Amino acid sequence: MPSVVIPFVVGLIGLGIAYALYRAMVAMPRGEAALTAISDQIYLGAMTFMRRELVLLGVFGVVVAALLWVSLGWASALSFVLGAGASAVAGFFGMVSATKANVRTTTAAHERGGAAALSTALFGGSVMGLLVASLGLVGLGFVFLLFGLNEAAAVTVQSFGVGASAVALFFRVGGGIYTKSADVGADLVGKIEAGIPEDDPRNPGVIADLVGDNVGDVAGMGGDIFESNVGSIIATIAIAATLGAGTLATLGDRSALMFLPLALASVGLLCSVAGILLVRSAAKRAPAAALRTGTIGAAVLFVLAALLVVSWLDVAMGVWWSVLAGSLGGIVIGLTTEWYTGGIPVKHLAESGKTGAATVIIAGLALGLQSVVVPVLTMALIILVASQLAGLYGVGIAAVGMLGTVGMTMAIDGFGPIADNAGGIAELGGLGAETRAVTDSLDELGNTTAAIGKGFAIGSAALAALTIIAAYIQTLHVTIPDFALSLGDPNVLLGMLIGGTIPFLVASLTMTAVGDAAFSMIEEIRRQFREIPGLLTGTGKPDTERCVGIATDAALRKMILPGAIAVVAPVVVGFVFGPIVLGGMLGGALVASVLLALTMANAGGAWDNAKKYVEKGNLGGKGSEVHAATVVGDTVGDPLKDTSGPSLNILIKLMAIVSLTIAPLLGRVF
Repeated sequence: MPSVVIPFVVGLIGLGIAYALYRAMVAMPRGEAALTAISDQIYLGAMTFMRRELVLLGVFGVVVAALLWVSLGWASALSFVLGAGASAVAGFFGMVSATKANVRTTTAAHERGGAAALSTALFGGSVMGLLVASLGLVGLGFVFLLFGLNEAAAVTVQSFGVGASAVALFFRVGGGIYTKSADVGADLVGKIEAGIPEDDPRNPGVIADLVGDNVGDVAGMGGDIFESNVGSIIATIAIAATLGAGTLATLGDRSALMFLPLALASVGLLCSVAGILLVRSAAKRAPAAALRTGTIGAAVLFVLAALLVVSWLDVAMGVWWSVLAGSLGGIVIGLTTEWYTGGIPVKHLAESGKTGAATVIIAGLALGLQSVVVPVLTMALIILVASQLAGLYGVGIAAVGMLGTVGMTMAIDGFGPIADNAGGIAELGGLGAETRAVTDSLDELGNTTAAIGKGFAIGSAALAALTIIAAYIQTLHVTIPDFALSLGDPNVLLGMLIGGTIPFLVASLTMTAVGDAAFSMIEEIRRQFREIPGLLTGTGKPDTERCVGIATDAALRKMILPGAIAVVAPVVVGFVFGPIVLGGMLGGALVASVLLALTMANAGGAWDNAKKYVEKGNLGGKGSEVHAATVVGDTVGDPLKDTSGPSLNILIKLMAIVSLTIAPLLGRVF
């Protein structure tokens, strides 16, 4: 079998390329002093939040690592620390890159036009994408170099996924609460009450809003996809480690099947680099076409490379077809999301604003509910095809296939918040309408890429979680040979009902957190408009640091309970009710999370783009009654698409990986 040094080295190469892209991006001109001052405020606000969040995560990590050491041994504790550290590094430095790229994108749009601005924003997002893909390979490669790629190491490395998942959830929830409390507060008081434009320098909440784009949509999404990527690899290796002799005779050598996920992730990283270069070369074309060229190009290269890898390892061709099913399914989910959040349905949603905000809300909810159908049926088809071709291992390798070009996917997703920040800096810096036209076009495209990223994150999370659940069942078979989850067993149904309620509880907690934090933000912005002389006329200066502080305090305080539920619930249910009830709980949580997350993400994305469609001059444009109605819809959708919805895909993965980690203990107890 090829050495695990290969993925480790490929990961190091990816980190080197990420650093080269970062150096190339920071060498680009920052622009005028007024613009750099705004960018520095955003950077400092983001760093303040991240440092405080990492301190809290450090305390949490020490406690969990100690518990793992006592219950599962020092190797599992070390694996947990490495997973948490890799996830934190990916999110933190990806956010650093984004906060450096925003002002350079603004300056490129102002001085050199749309193609240059697109390339600059893509470079910033590519750093995050390559960090996510590369650190997964470096982290997992290092663990397997320490312990070997064998059945025992397949158990030890599961704690790596727990660490990655825990950091991802806190990044997502904390960042989501931060960004949406600032966004909702700034929009409701600024646009609706004061009647001033979005990102107006008079609005005290604007800087906090721009900071939130980075801590929520960059660091949060980075942690999310990083966890999906390593989670699917870990679970597929775990399944391969427990396959029976009959299945191995059909699929191939056990060691080759265990190595294959790492090999696919390695070639996927290289294909992602090629995709980024394709976008760069096509930057002079329409931005949407350039991004699509890179995304599809990377996917095609990956599928072809996967065929070579499968042949090299002498694995059954059914495994490659499973990879293809996962990769194609990811594209279908992405295109479906693009249609519902950026196509004709958005125009119809905007037109519903002619009769007020209530009809915008109704139409948006209907759109969100309808948008679930195609992605979920696509996931079902992937599962059906992959399981027929290669059993449970096929489902796992399909998840790996969907995430094969994760570097490219994250690069495109990271482009969105950078473009959003660039538009905000242009508005705050008083640049002309021509520059704003360039940044607005990139921002609109960024909203669509962000929505596609959320759809992809949910789809990949569903497959990754299902793979982890399958590994959980296989692991328990080792100590409980007759272990099974049957719908005819009341214990399974009990677990499904318990699991189905957890996503609704977490969604409620996170939405309430945004509402409470937004209330405090609204009161503060109103106070400043009321008490600071000349603020609305432009002669006074807003206290932006106060708003940043409110968002930071609320996010860090409110993120603890949802994170604790995800970690504690599987442990309590598993050891109190047993592994069968826990298995049912994972199934119920998976179904409820996927349906709820897709509805929230797509409805929220559609409301956002419906508002932007009106702001481009359609249906009366800015200041019209239709615009006011769509702003309300966008405000309702903000916590759905950027806080509650995204937190659910990490919730189910974290619950599943915690369950997989404690499965050997449950097998001994029950």
